[in-house]
Amino acid sequence: MTDTPLDIARLGGTTMGTTWRASLALPHQRDLHPLHAGIQARLDEVVAQMSTWERDSDLSRYNHADAGQWYPMPAEARTVLACAQAIAAASEGAFDPTVGPLVALWGFGAHAGPRHVPDDATLQATRARCGWQRLRWRDDALLQPGGLELDLSAIAKGFGVDHVAAWLRGQGIGAALIDVGGELAGYGRKPDGQPWRVLVESAPEEDARSDAPPRVLALDGKAVATSGDRWHQYQADGVAYSHSLDPRSGRPVRQAAAAVTVVADDAMHADAWATALTVLGRRAGMALAEREGLAARYLERTAQGPQEHLSSAFQRLLDGQVA
Repeated sequence: MTDTPLDIARLGGTTMGTTWRASLALPHQRDLHPLHAGIQARLDEVVAQMSTWERDSDLSRYNHADAGQWYPMPAEARTVLACAQAIAAASEGAFDPTVGPLVALWGFGAHAGPRHVPDDATLQATRARCGWQRLRWRDDALLQPGGLELDLSAIAKGFGVDHVAAWLRGQGIGAALIDVGGELAGYGRKPDGQPWRVLVESAPEEDARSDAPPRVLALDGKAVATSGDRWHQYQADGVAYSHSLDPRSGRPVRQAAAAVTVVADDAMHADAWATALTVLGRRAGMALAEREGLAARYLERTAQGPQEHLSSAFQRLLDGQVA
């Protein structure tokens, strides 16, 4: 008996204000319509639970719940929040899923206010509404202590990738590469026996000068996410303000790295850690990456052009070793 020849099918769509793509290794006669619909349905589940843009999402309902109410969270949202709380603790608050009010205050996100620098009194009052330490669980329900607003935009896309990957495995798809807004995960081998390979940028788009070689990662049971300062920012009085907020100060990160890339076993962790390391900056972030065994890469702007810094685990990935 011979194995059925496999081809690569490519599907795509839109979700979470961005696009999704999936490359699947499967027999050419396999009907793609149920697979496309299933992928979209998994991503729609994430939106229905965790979007700040949808008024009826579980997250939005929690954010508007009365003080003292225990809001029951669905299983997927609980998984994401458990990861978010763990990374918040490990990063000492550099990652914080409760920064919703600060995101809006600085003019970003679904409920963005005017884009201007807030006065200190307003900033401190808004900071007082935040804090991952305020999260309290009772079984499957999360307490709304009053004024707390979750924002999972720095982790939900990554979870969406994992959610799709798990579903595809359940459909008998032995190899796939999934991309949701630049967060990627791959498993299995392509029909030619090779792993899925992705290119990590070697220079910011606006600056082609770089001595760093192109970095190609093989994703076989791995995920990769990149955070940086060039996607969302604005200028005010000649100063650039990034959407990457430091929850510890309540202010946008100054002089953020052009890009921070993290490779992990799943996209949820890669997504959140990329944000945390962006907030921490290269020195503190790289020290944390070494302590946590994270495969991390910083791409920084310098007067001499972009320069990269690799954690030990990231270097081992490039060397073909297990991170």
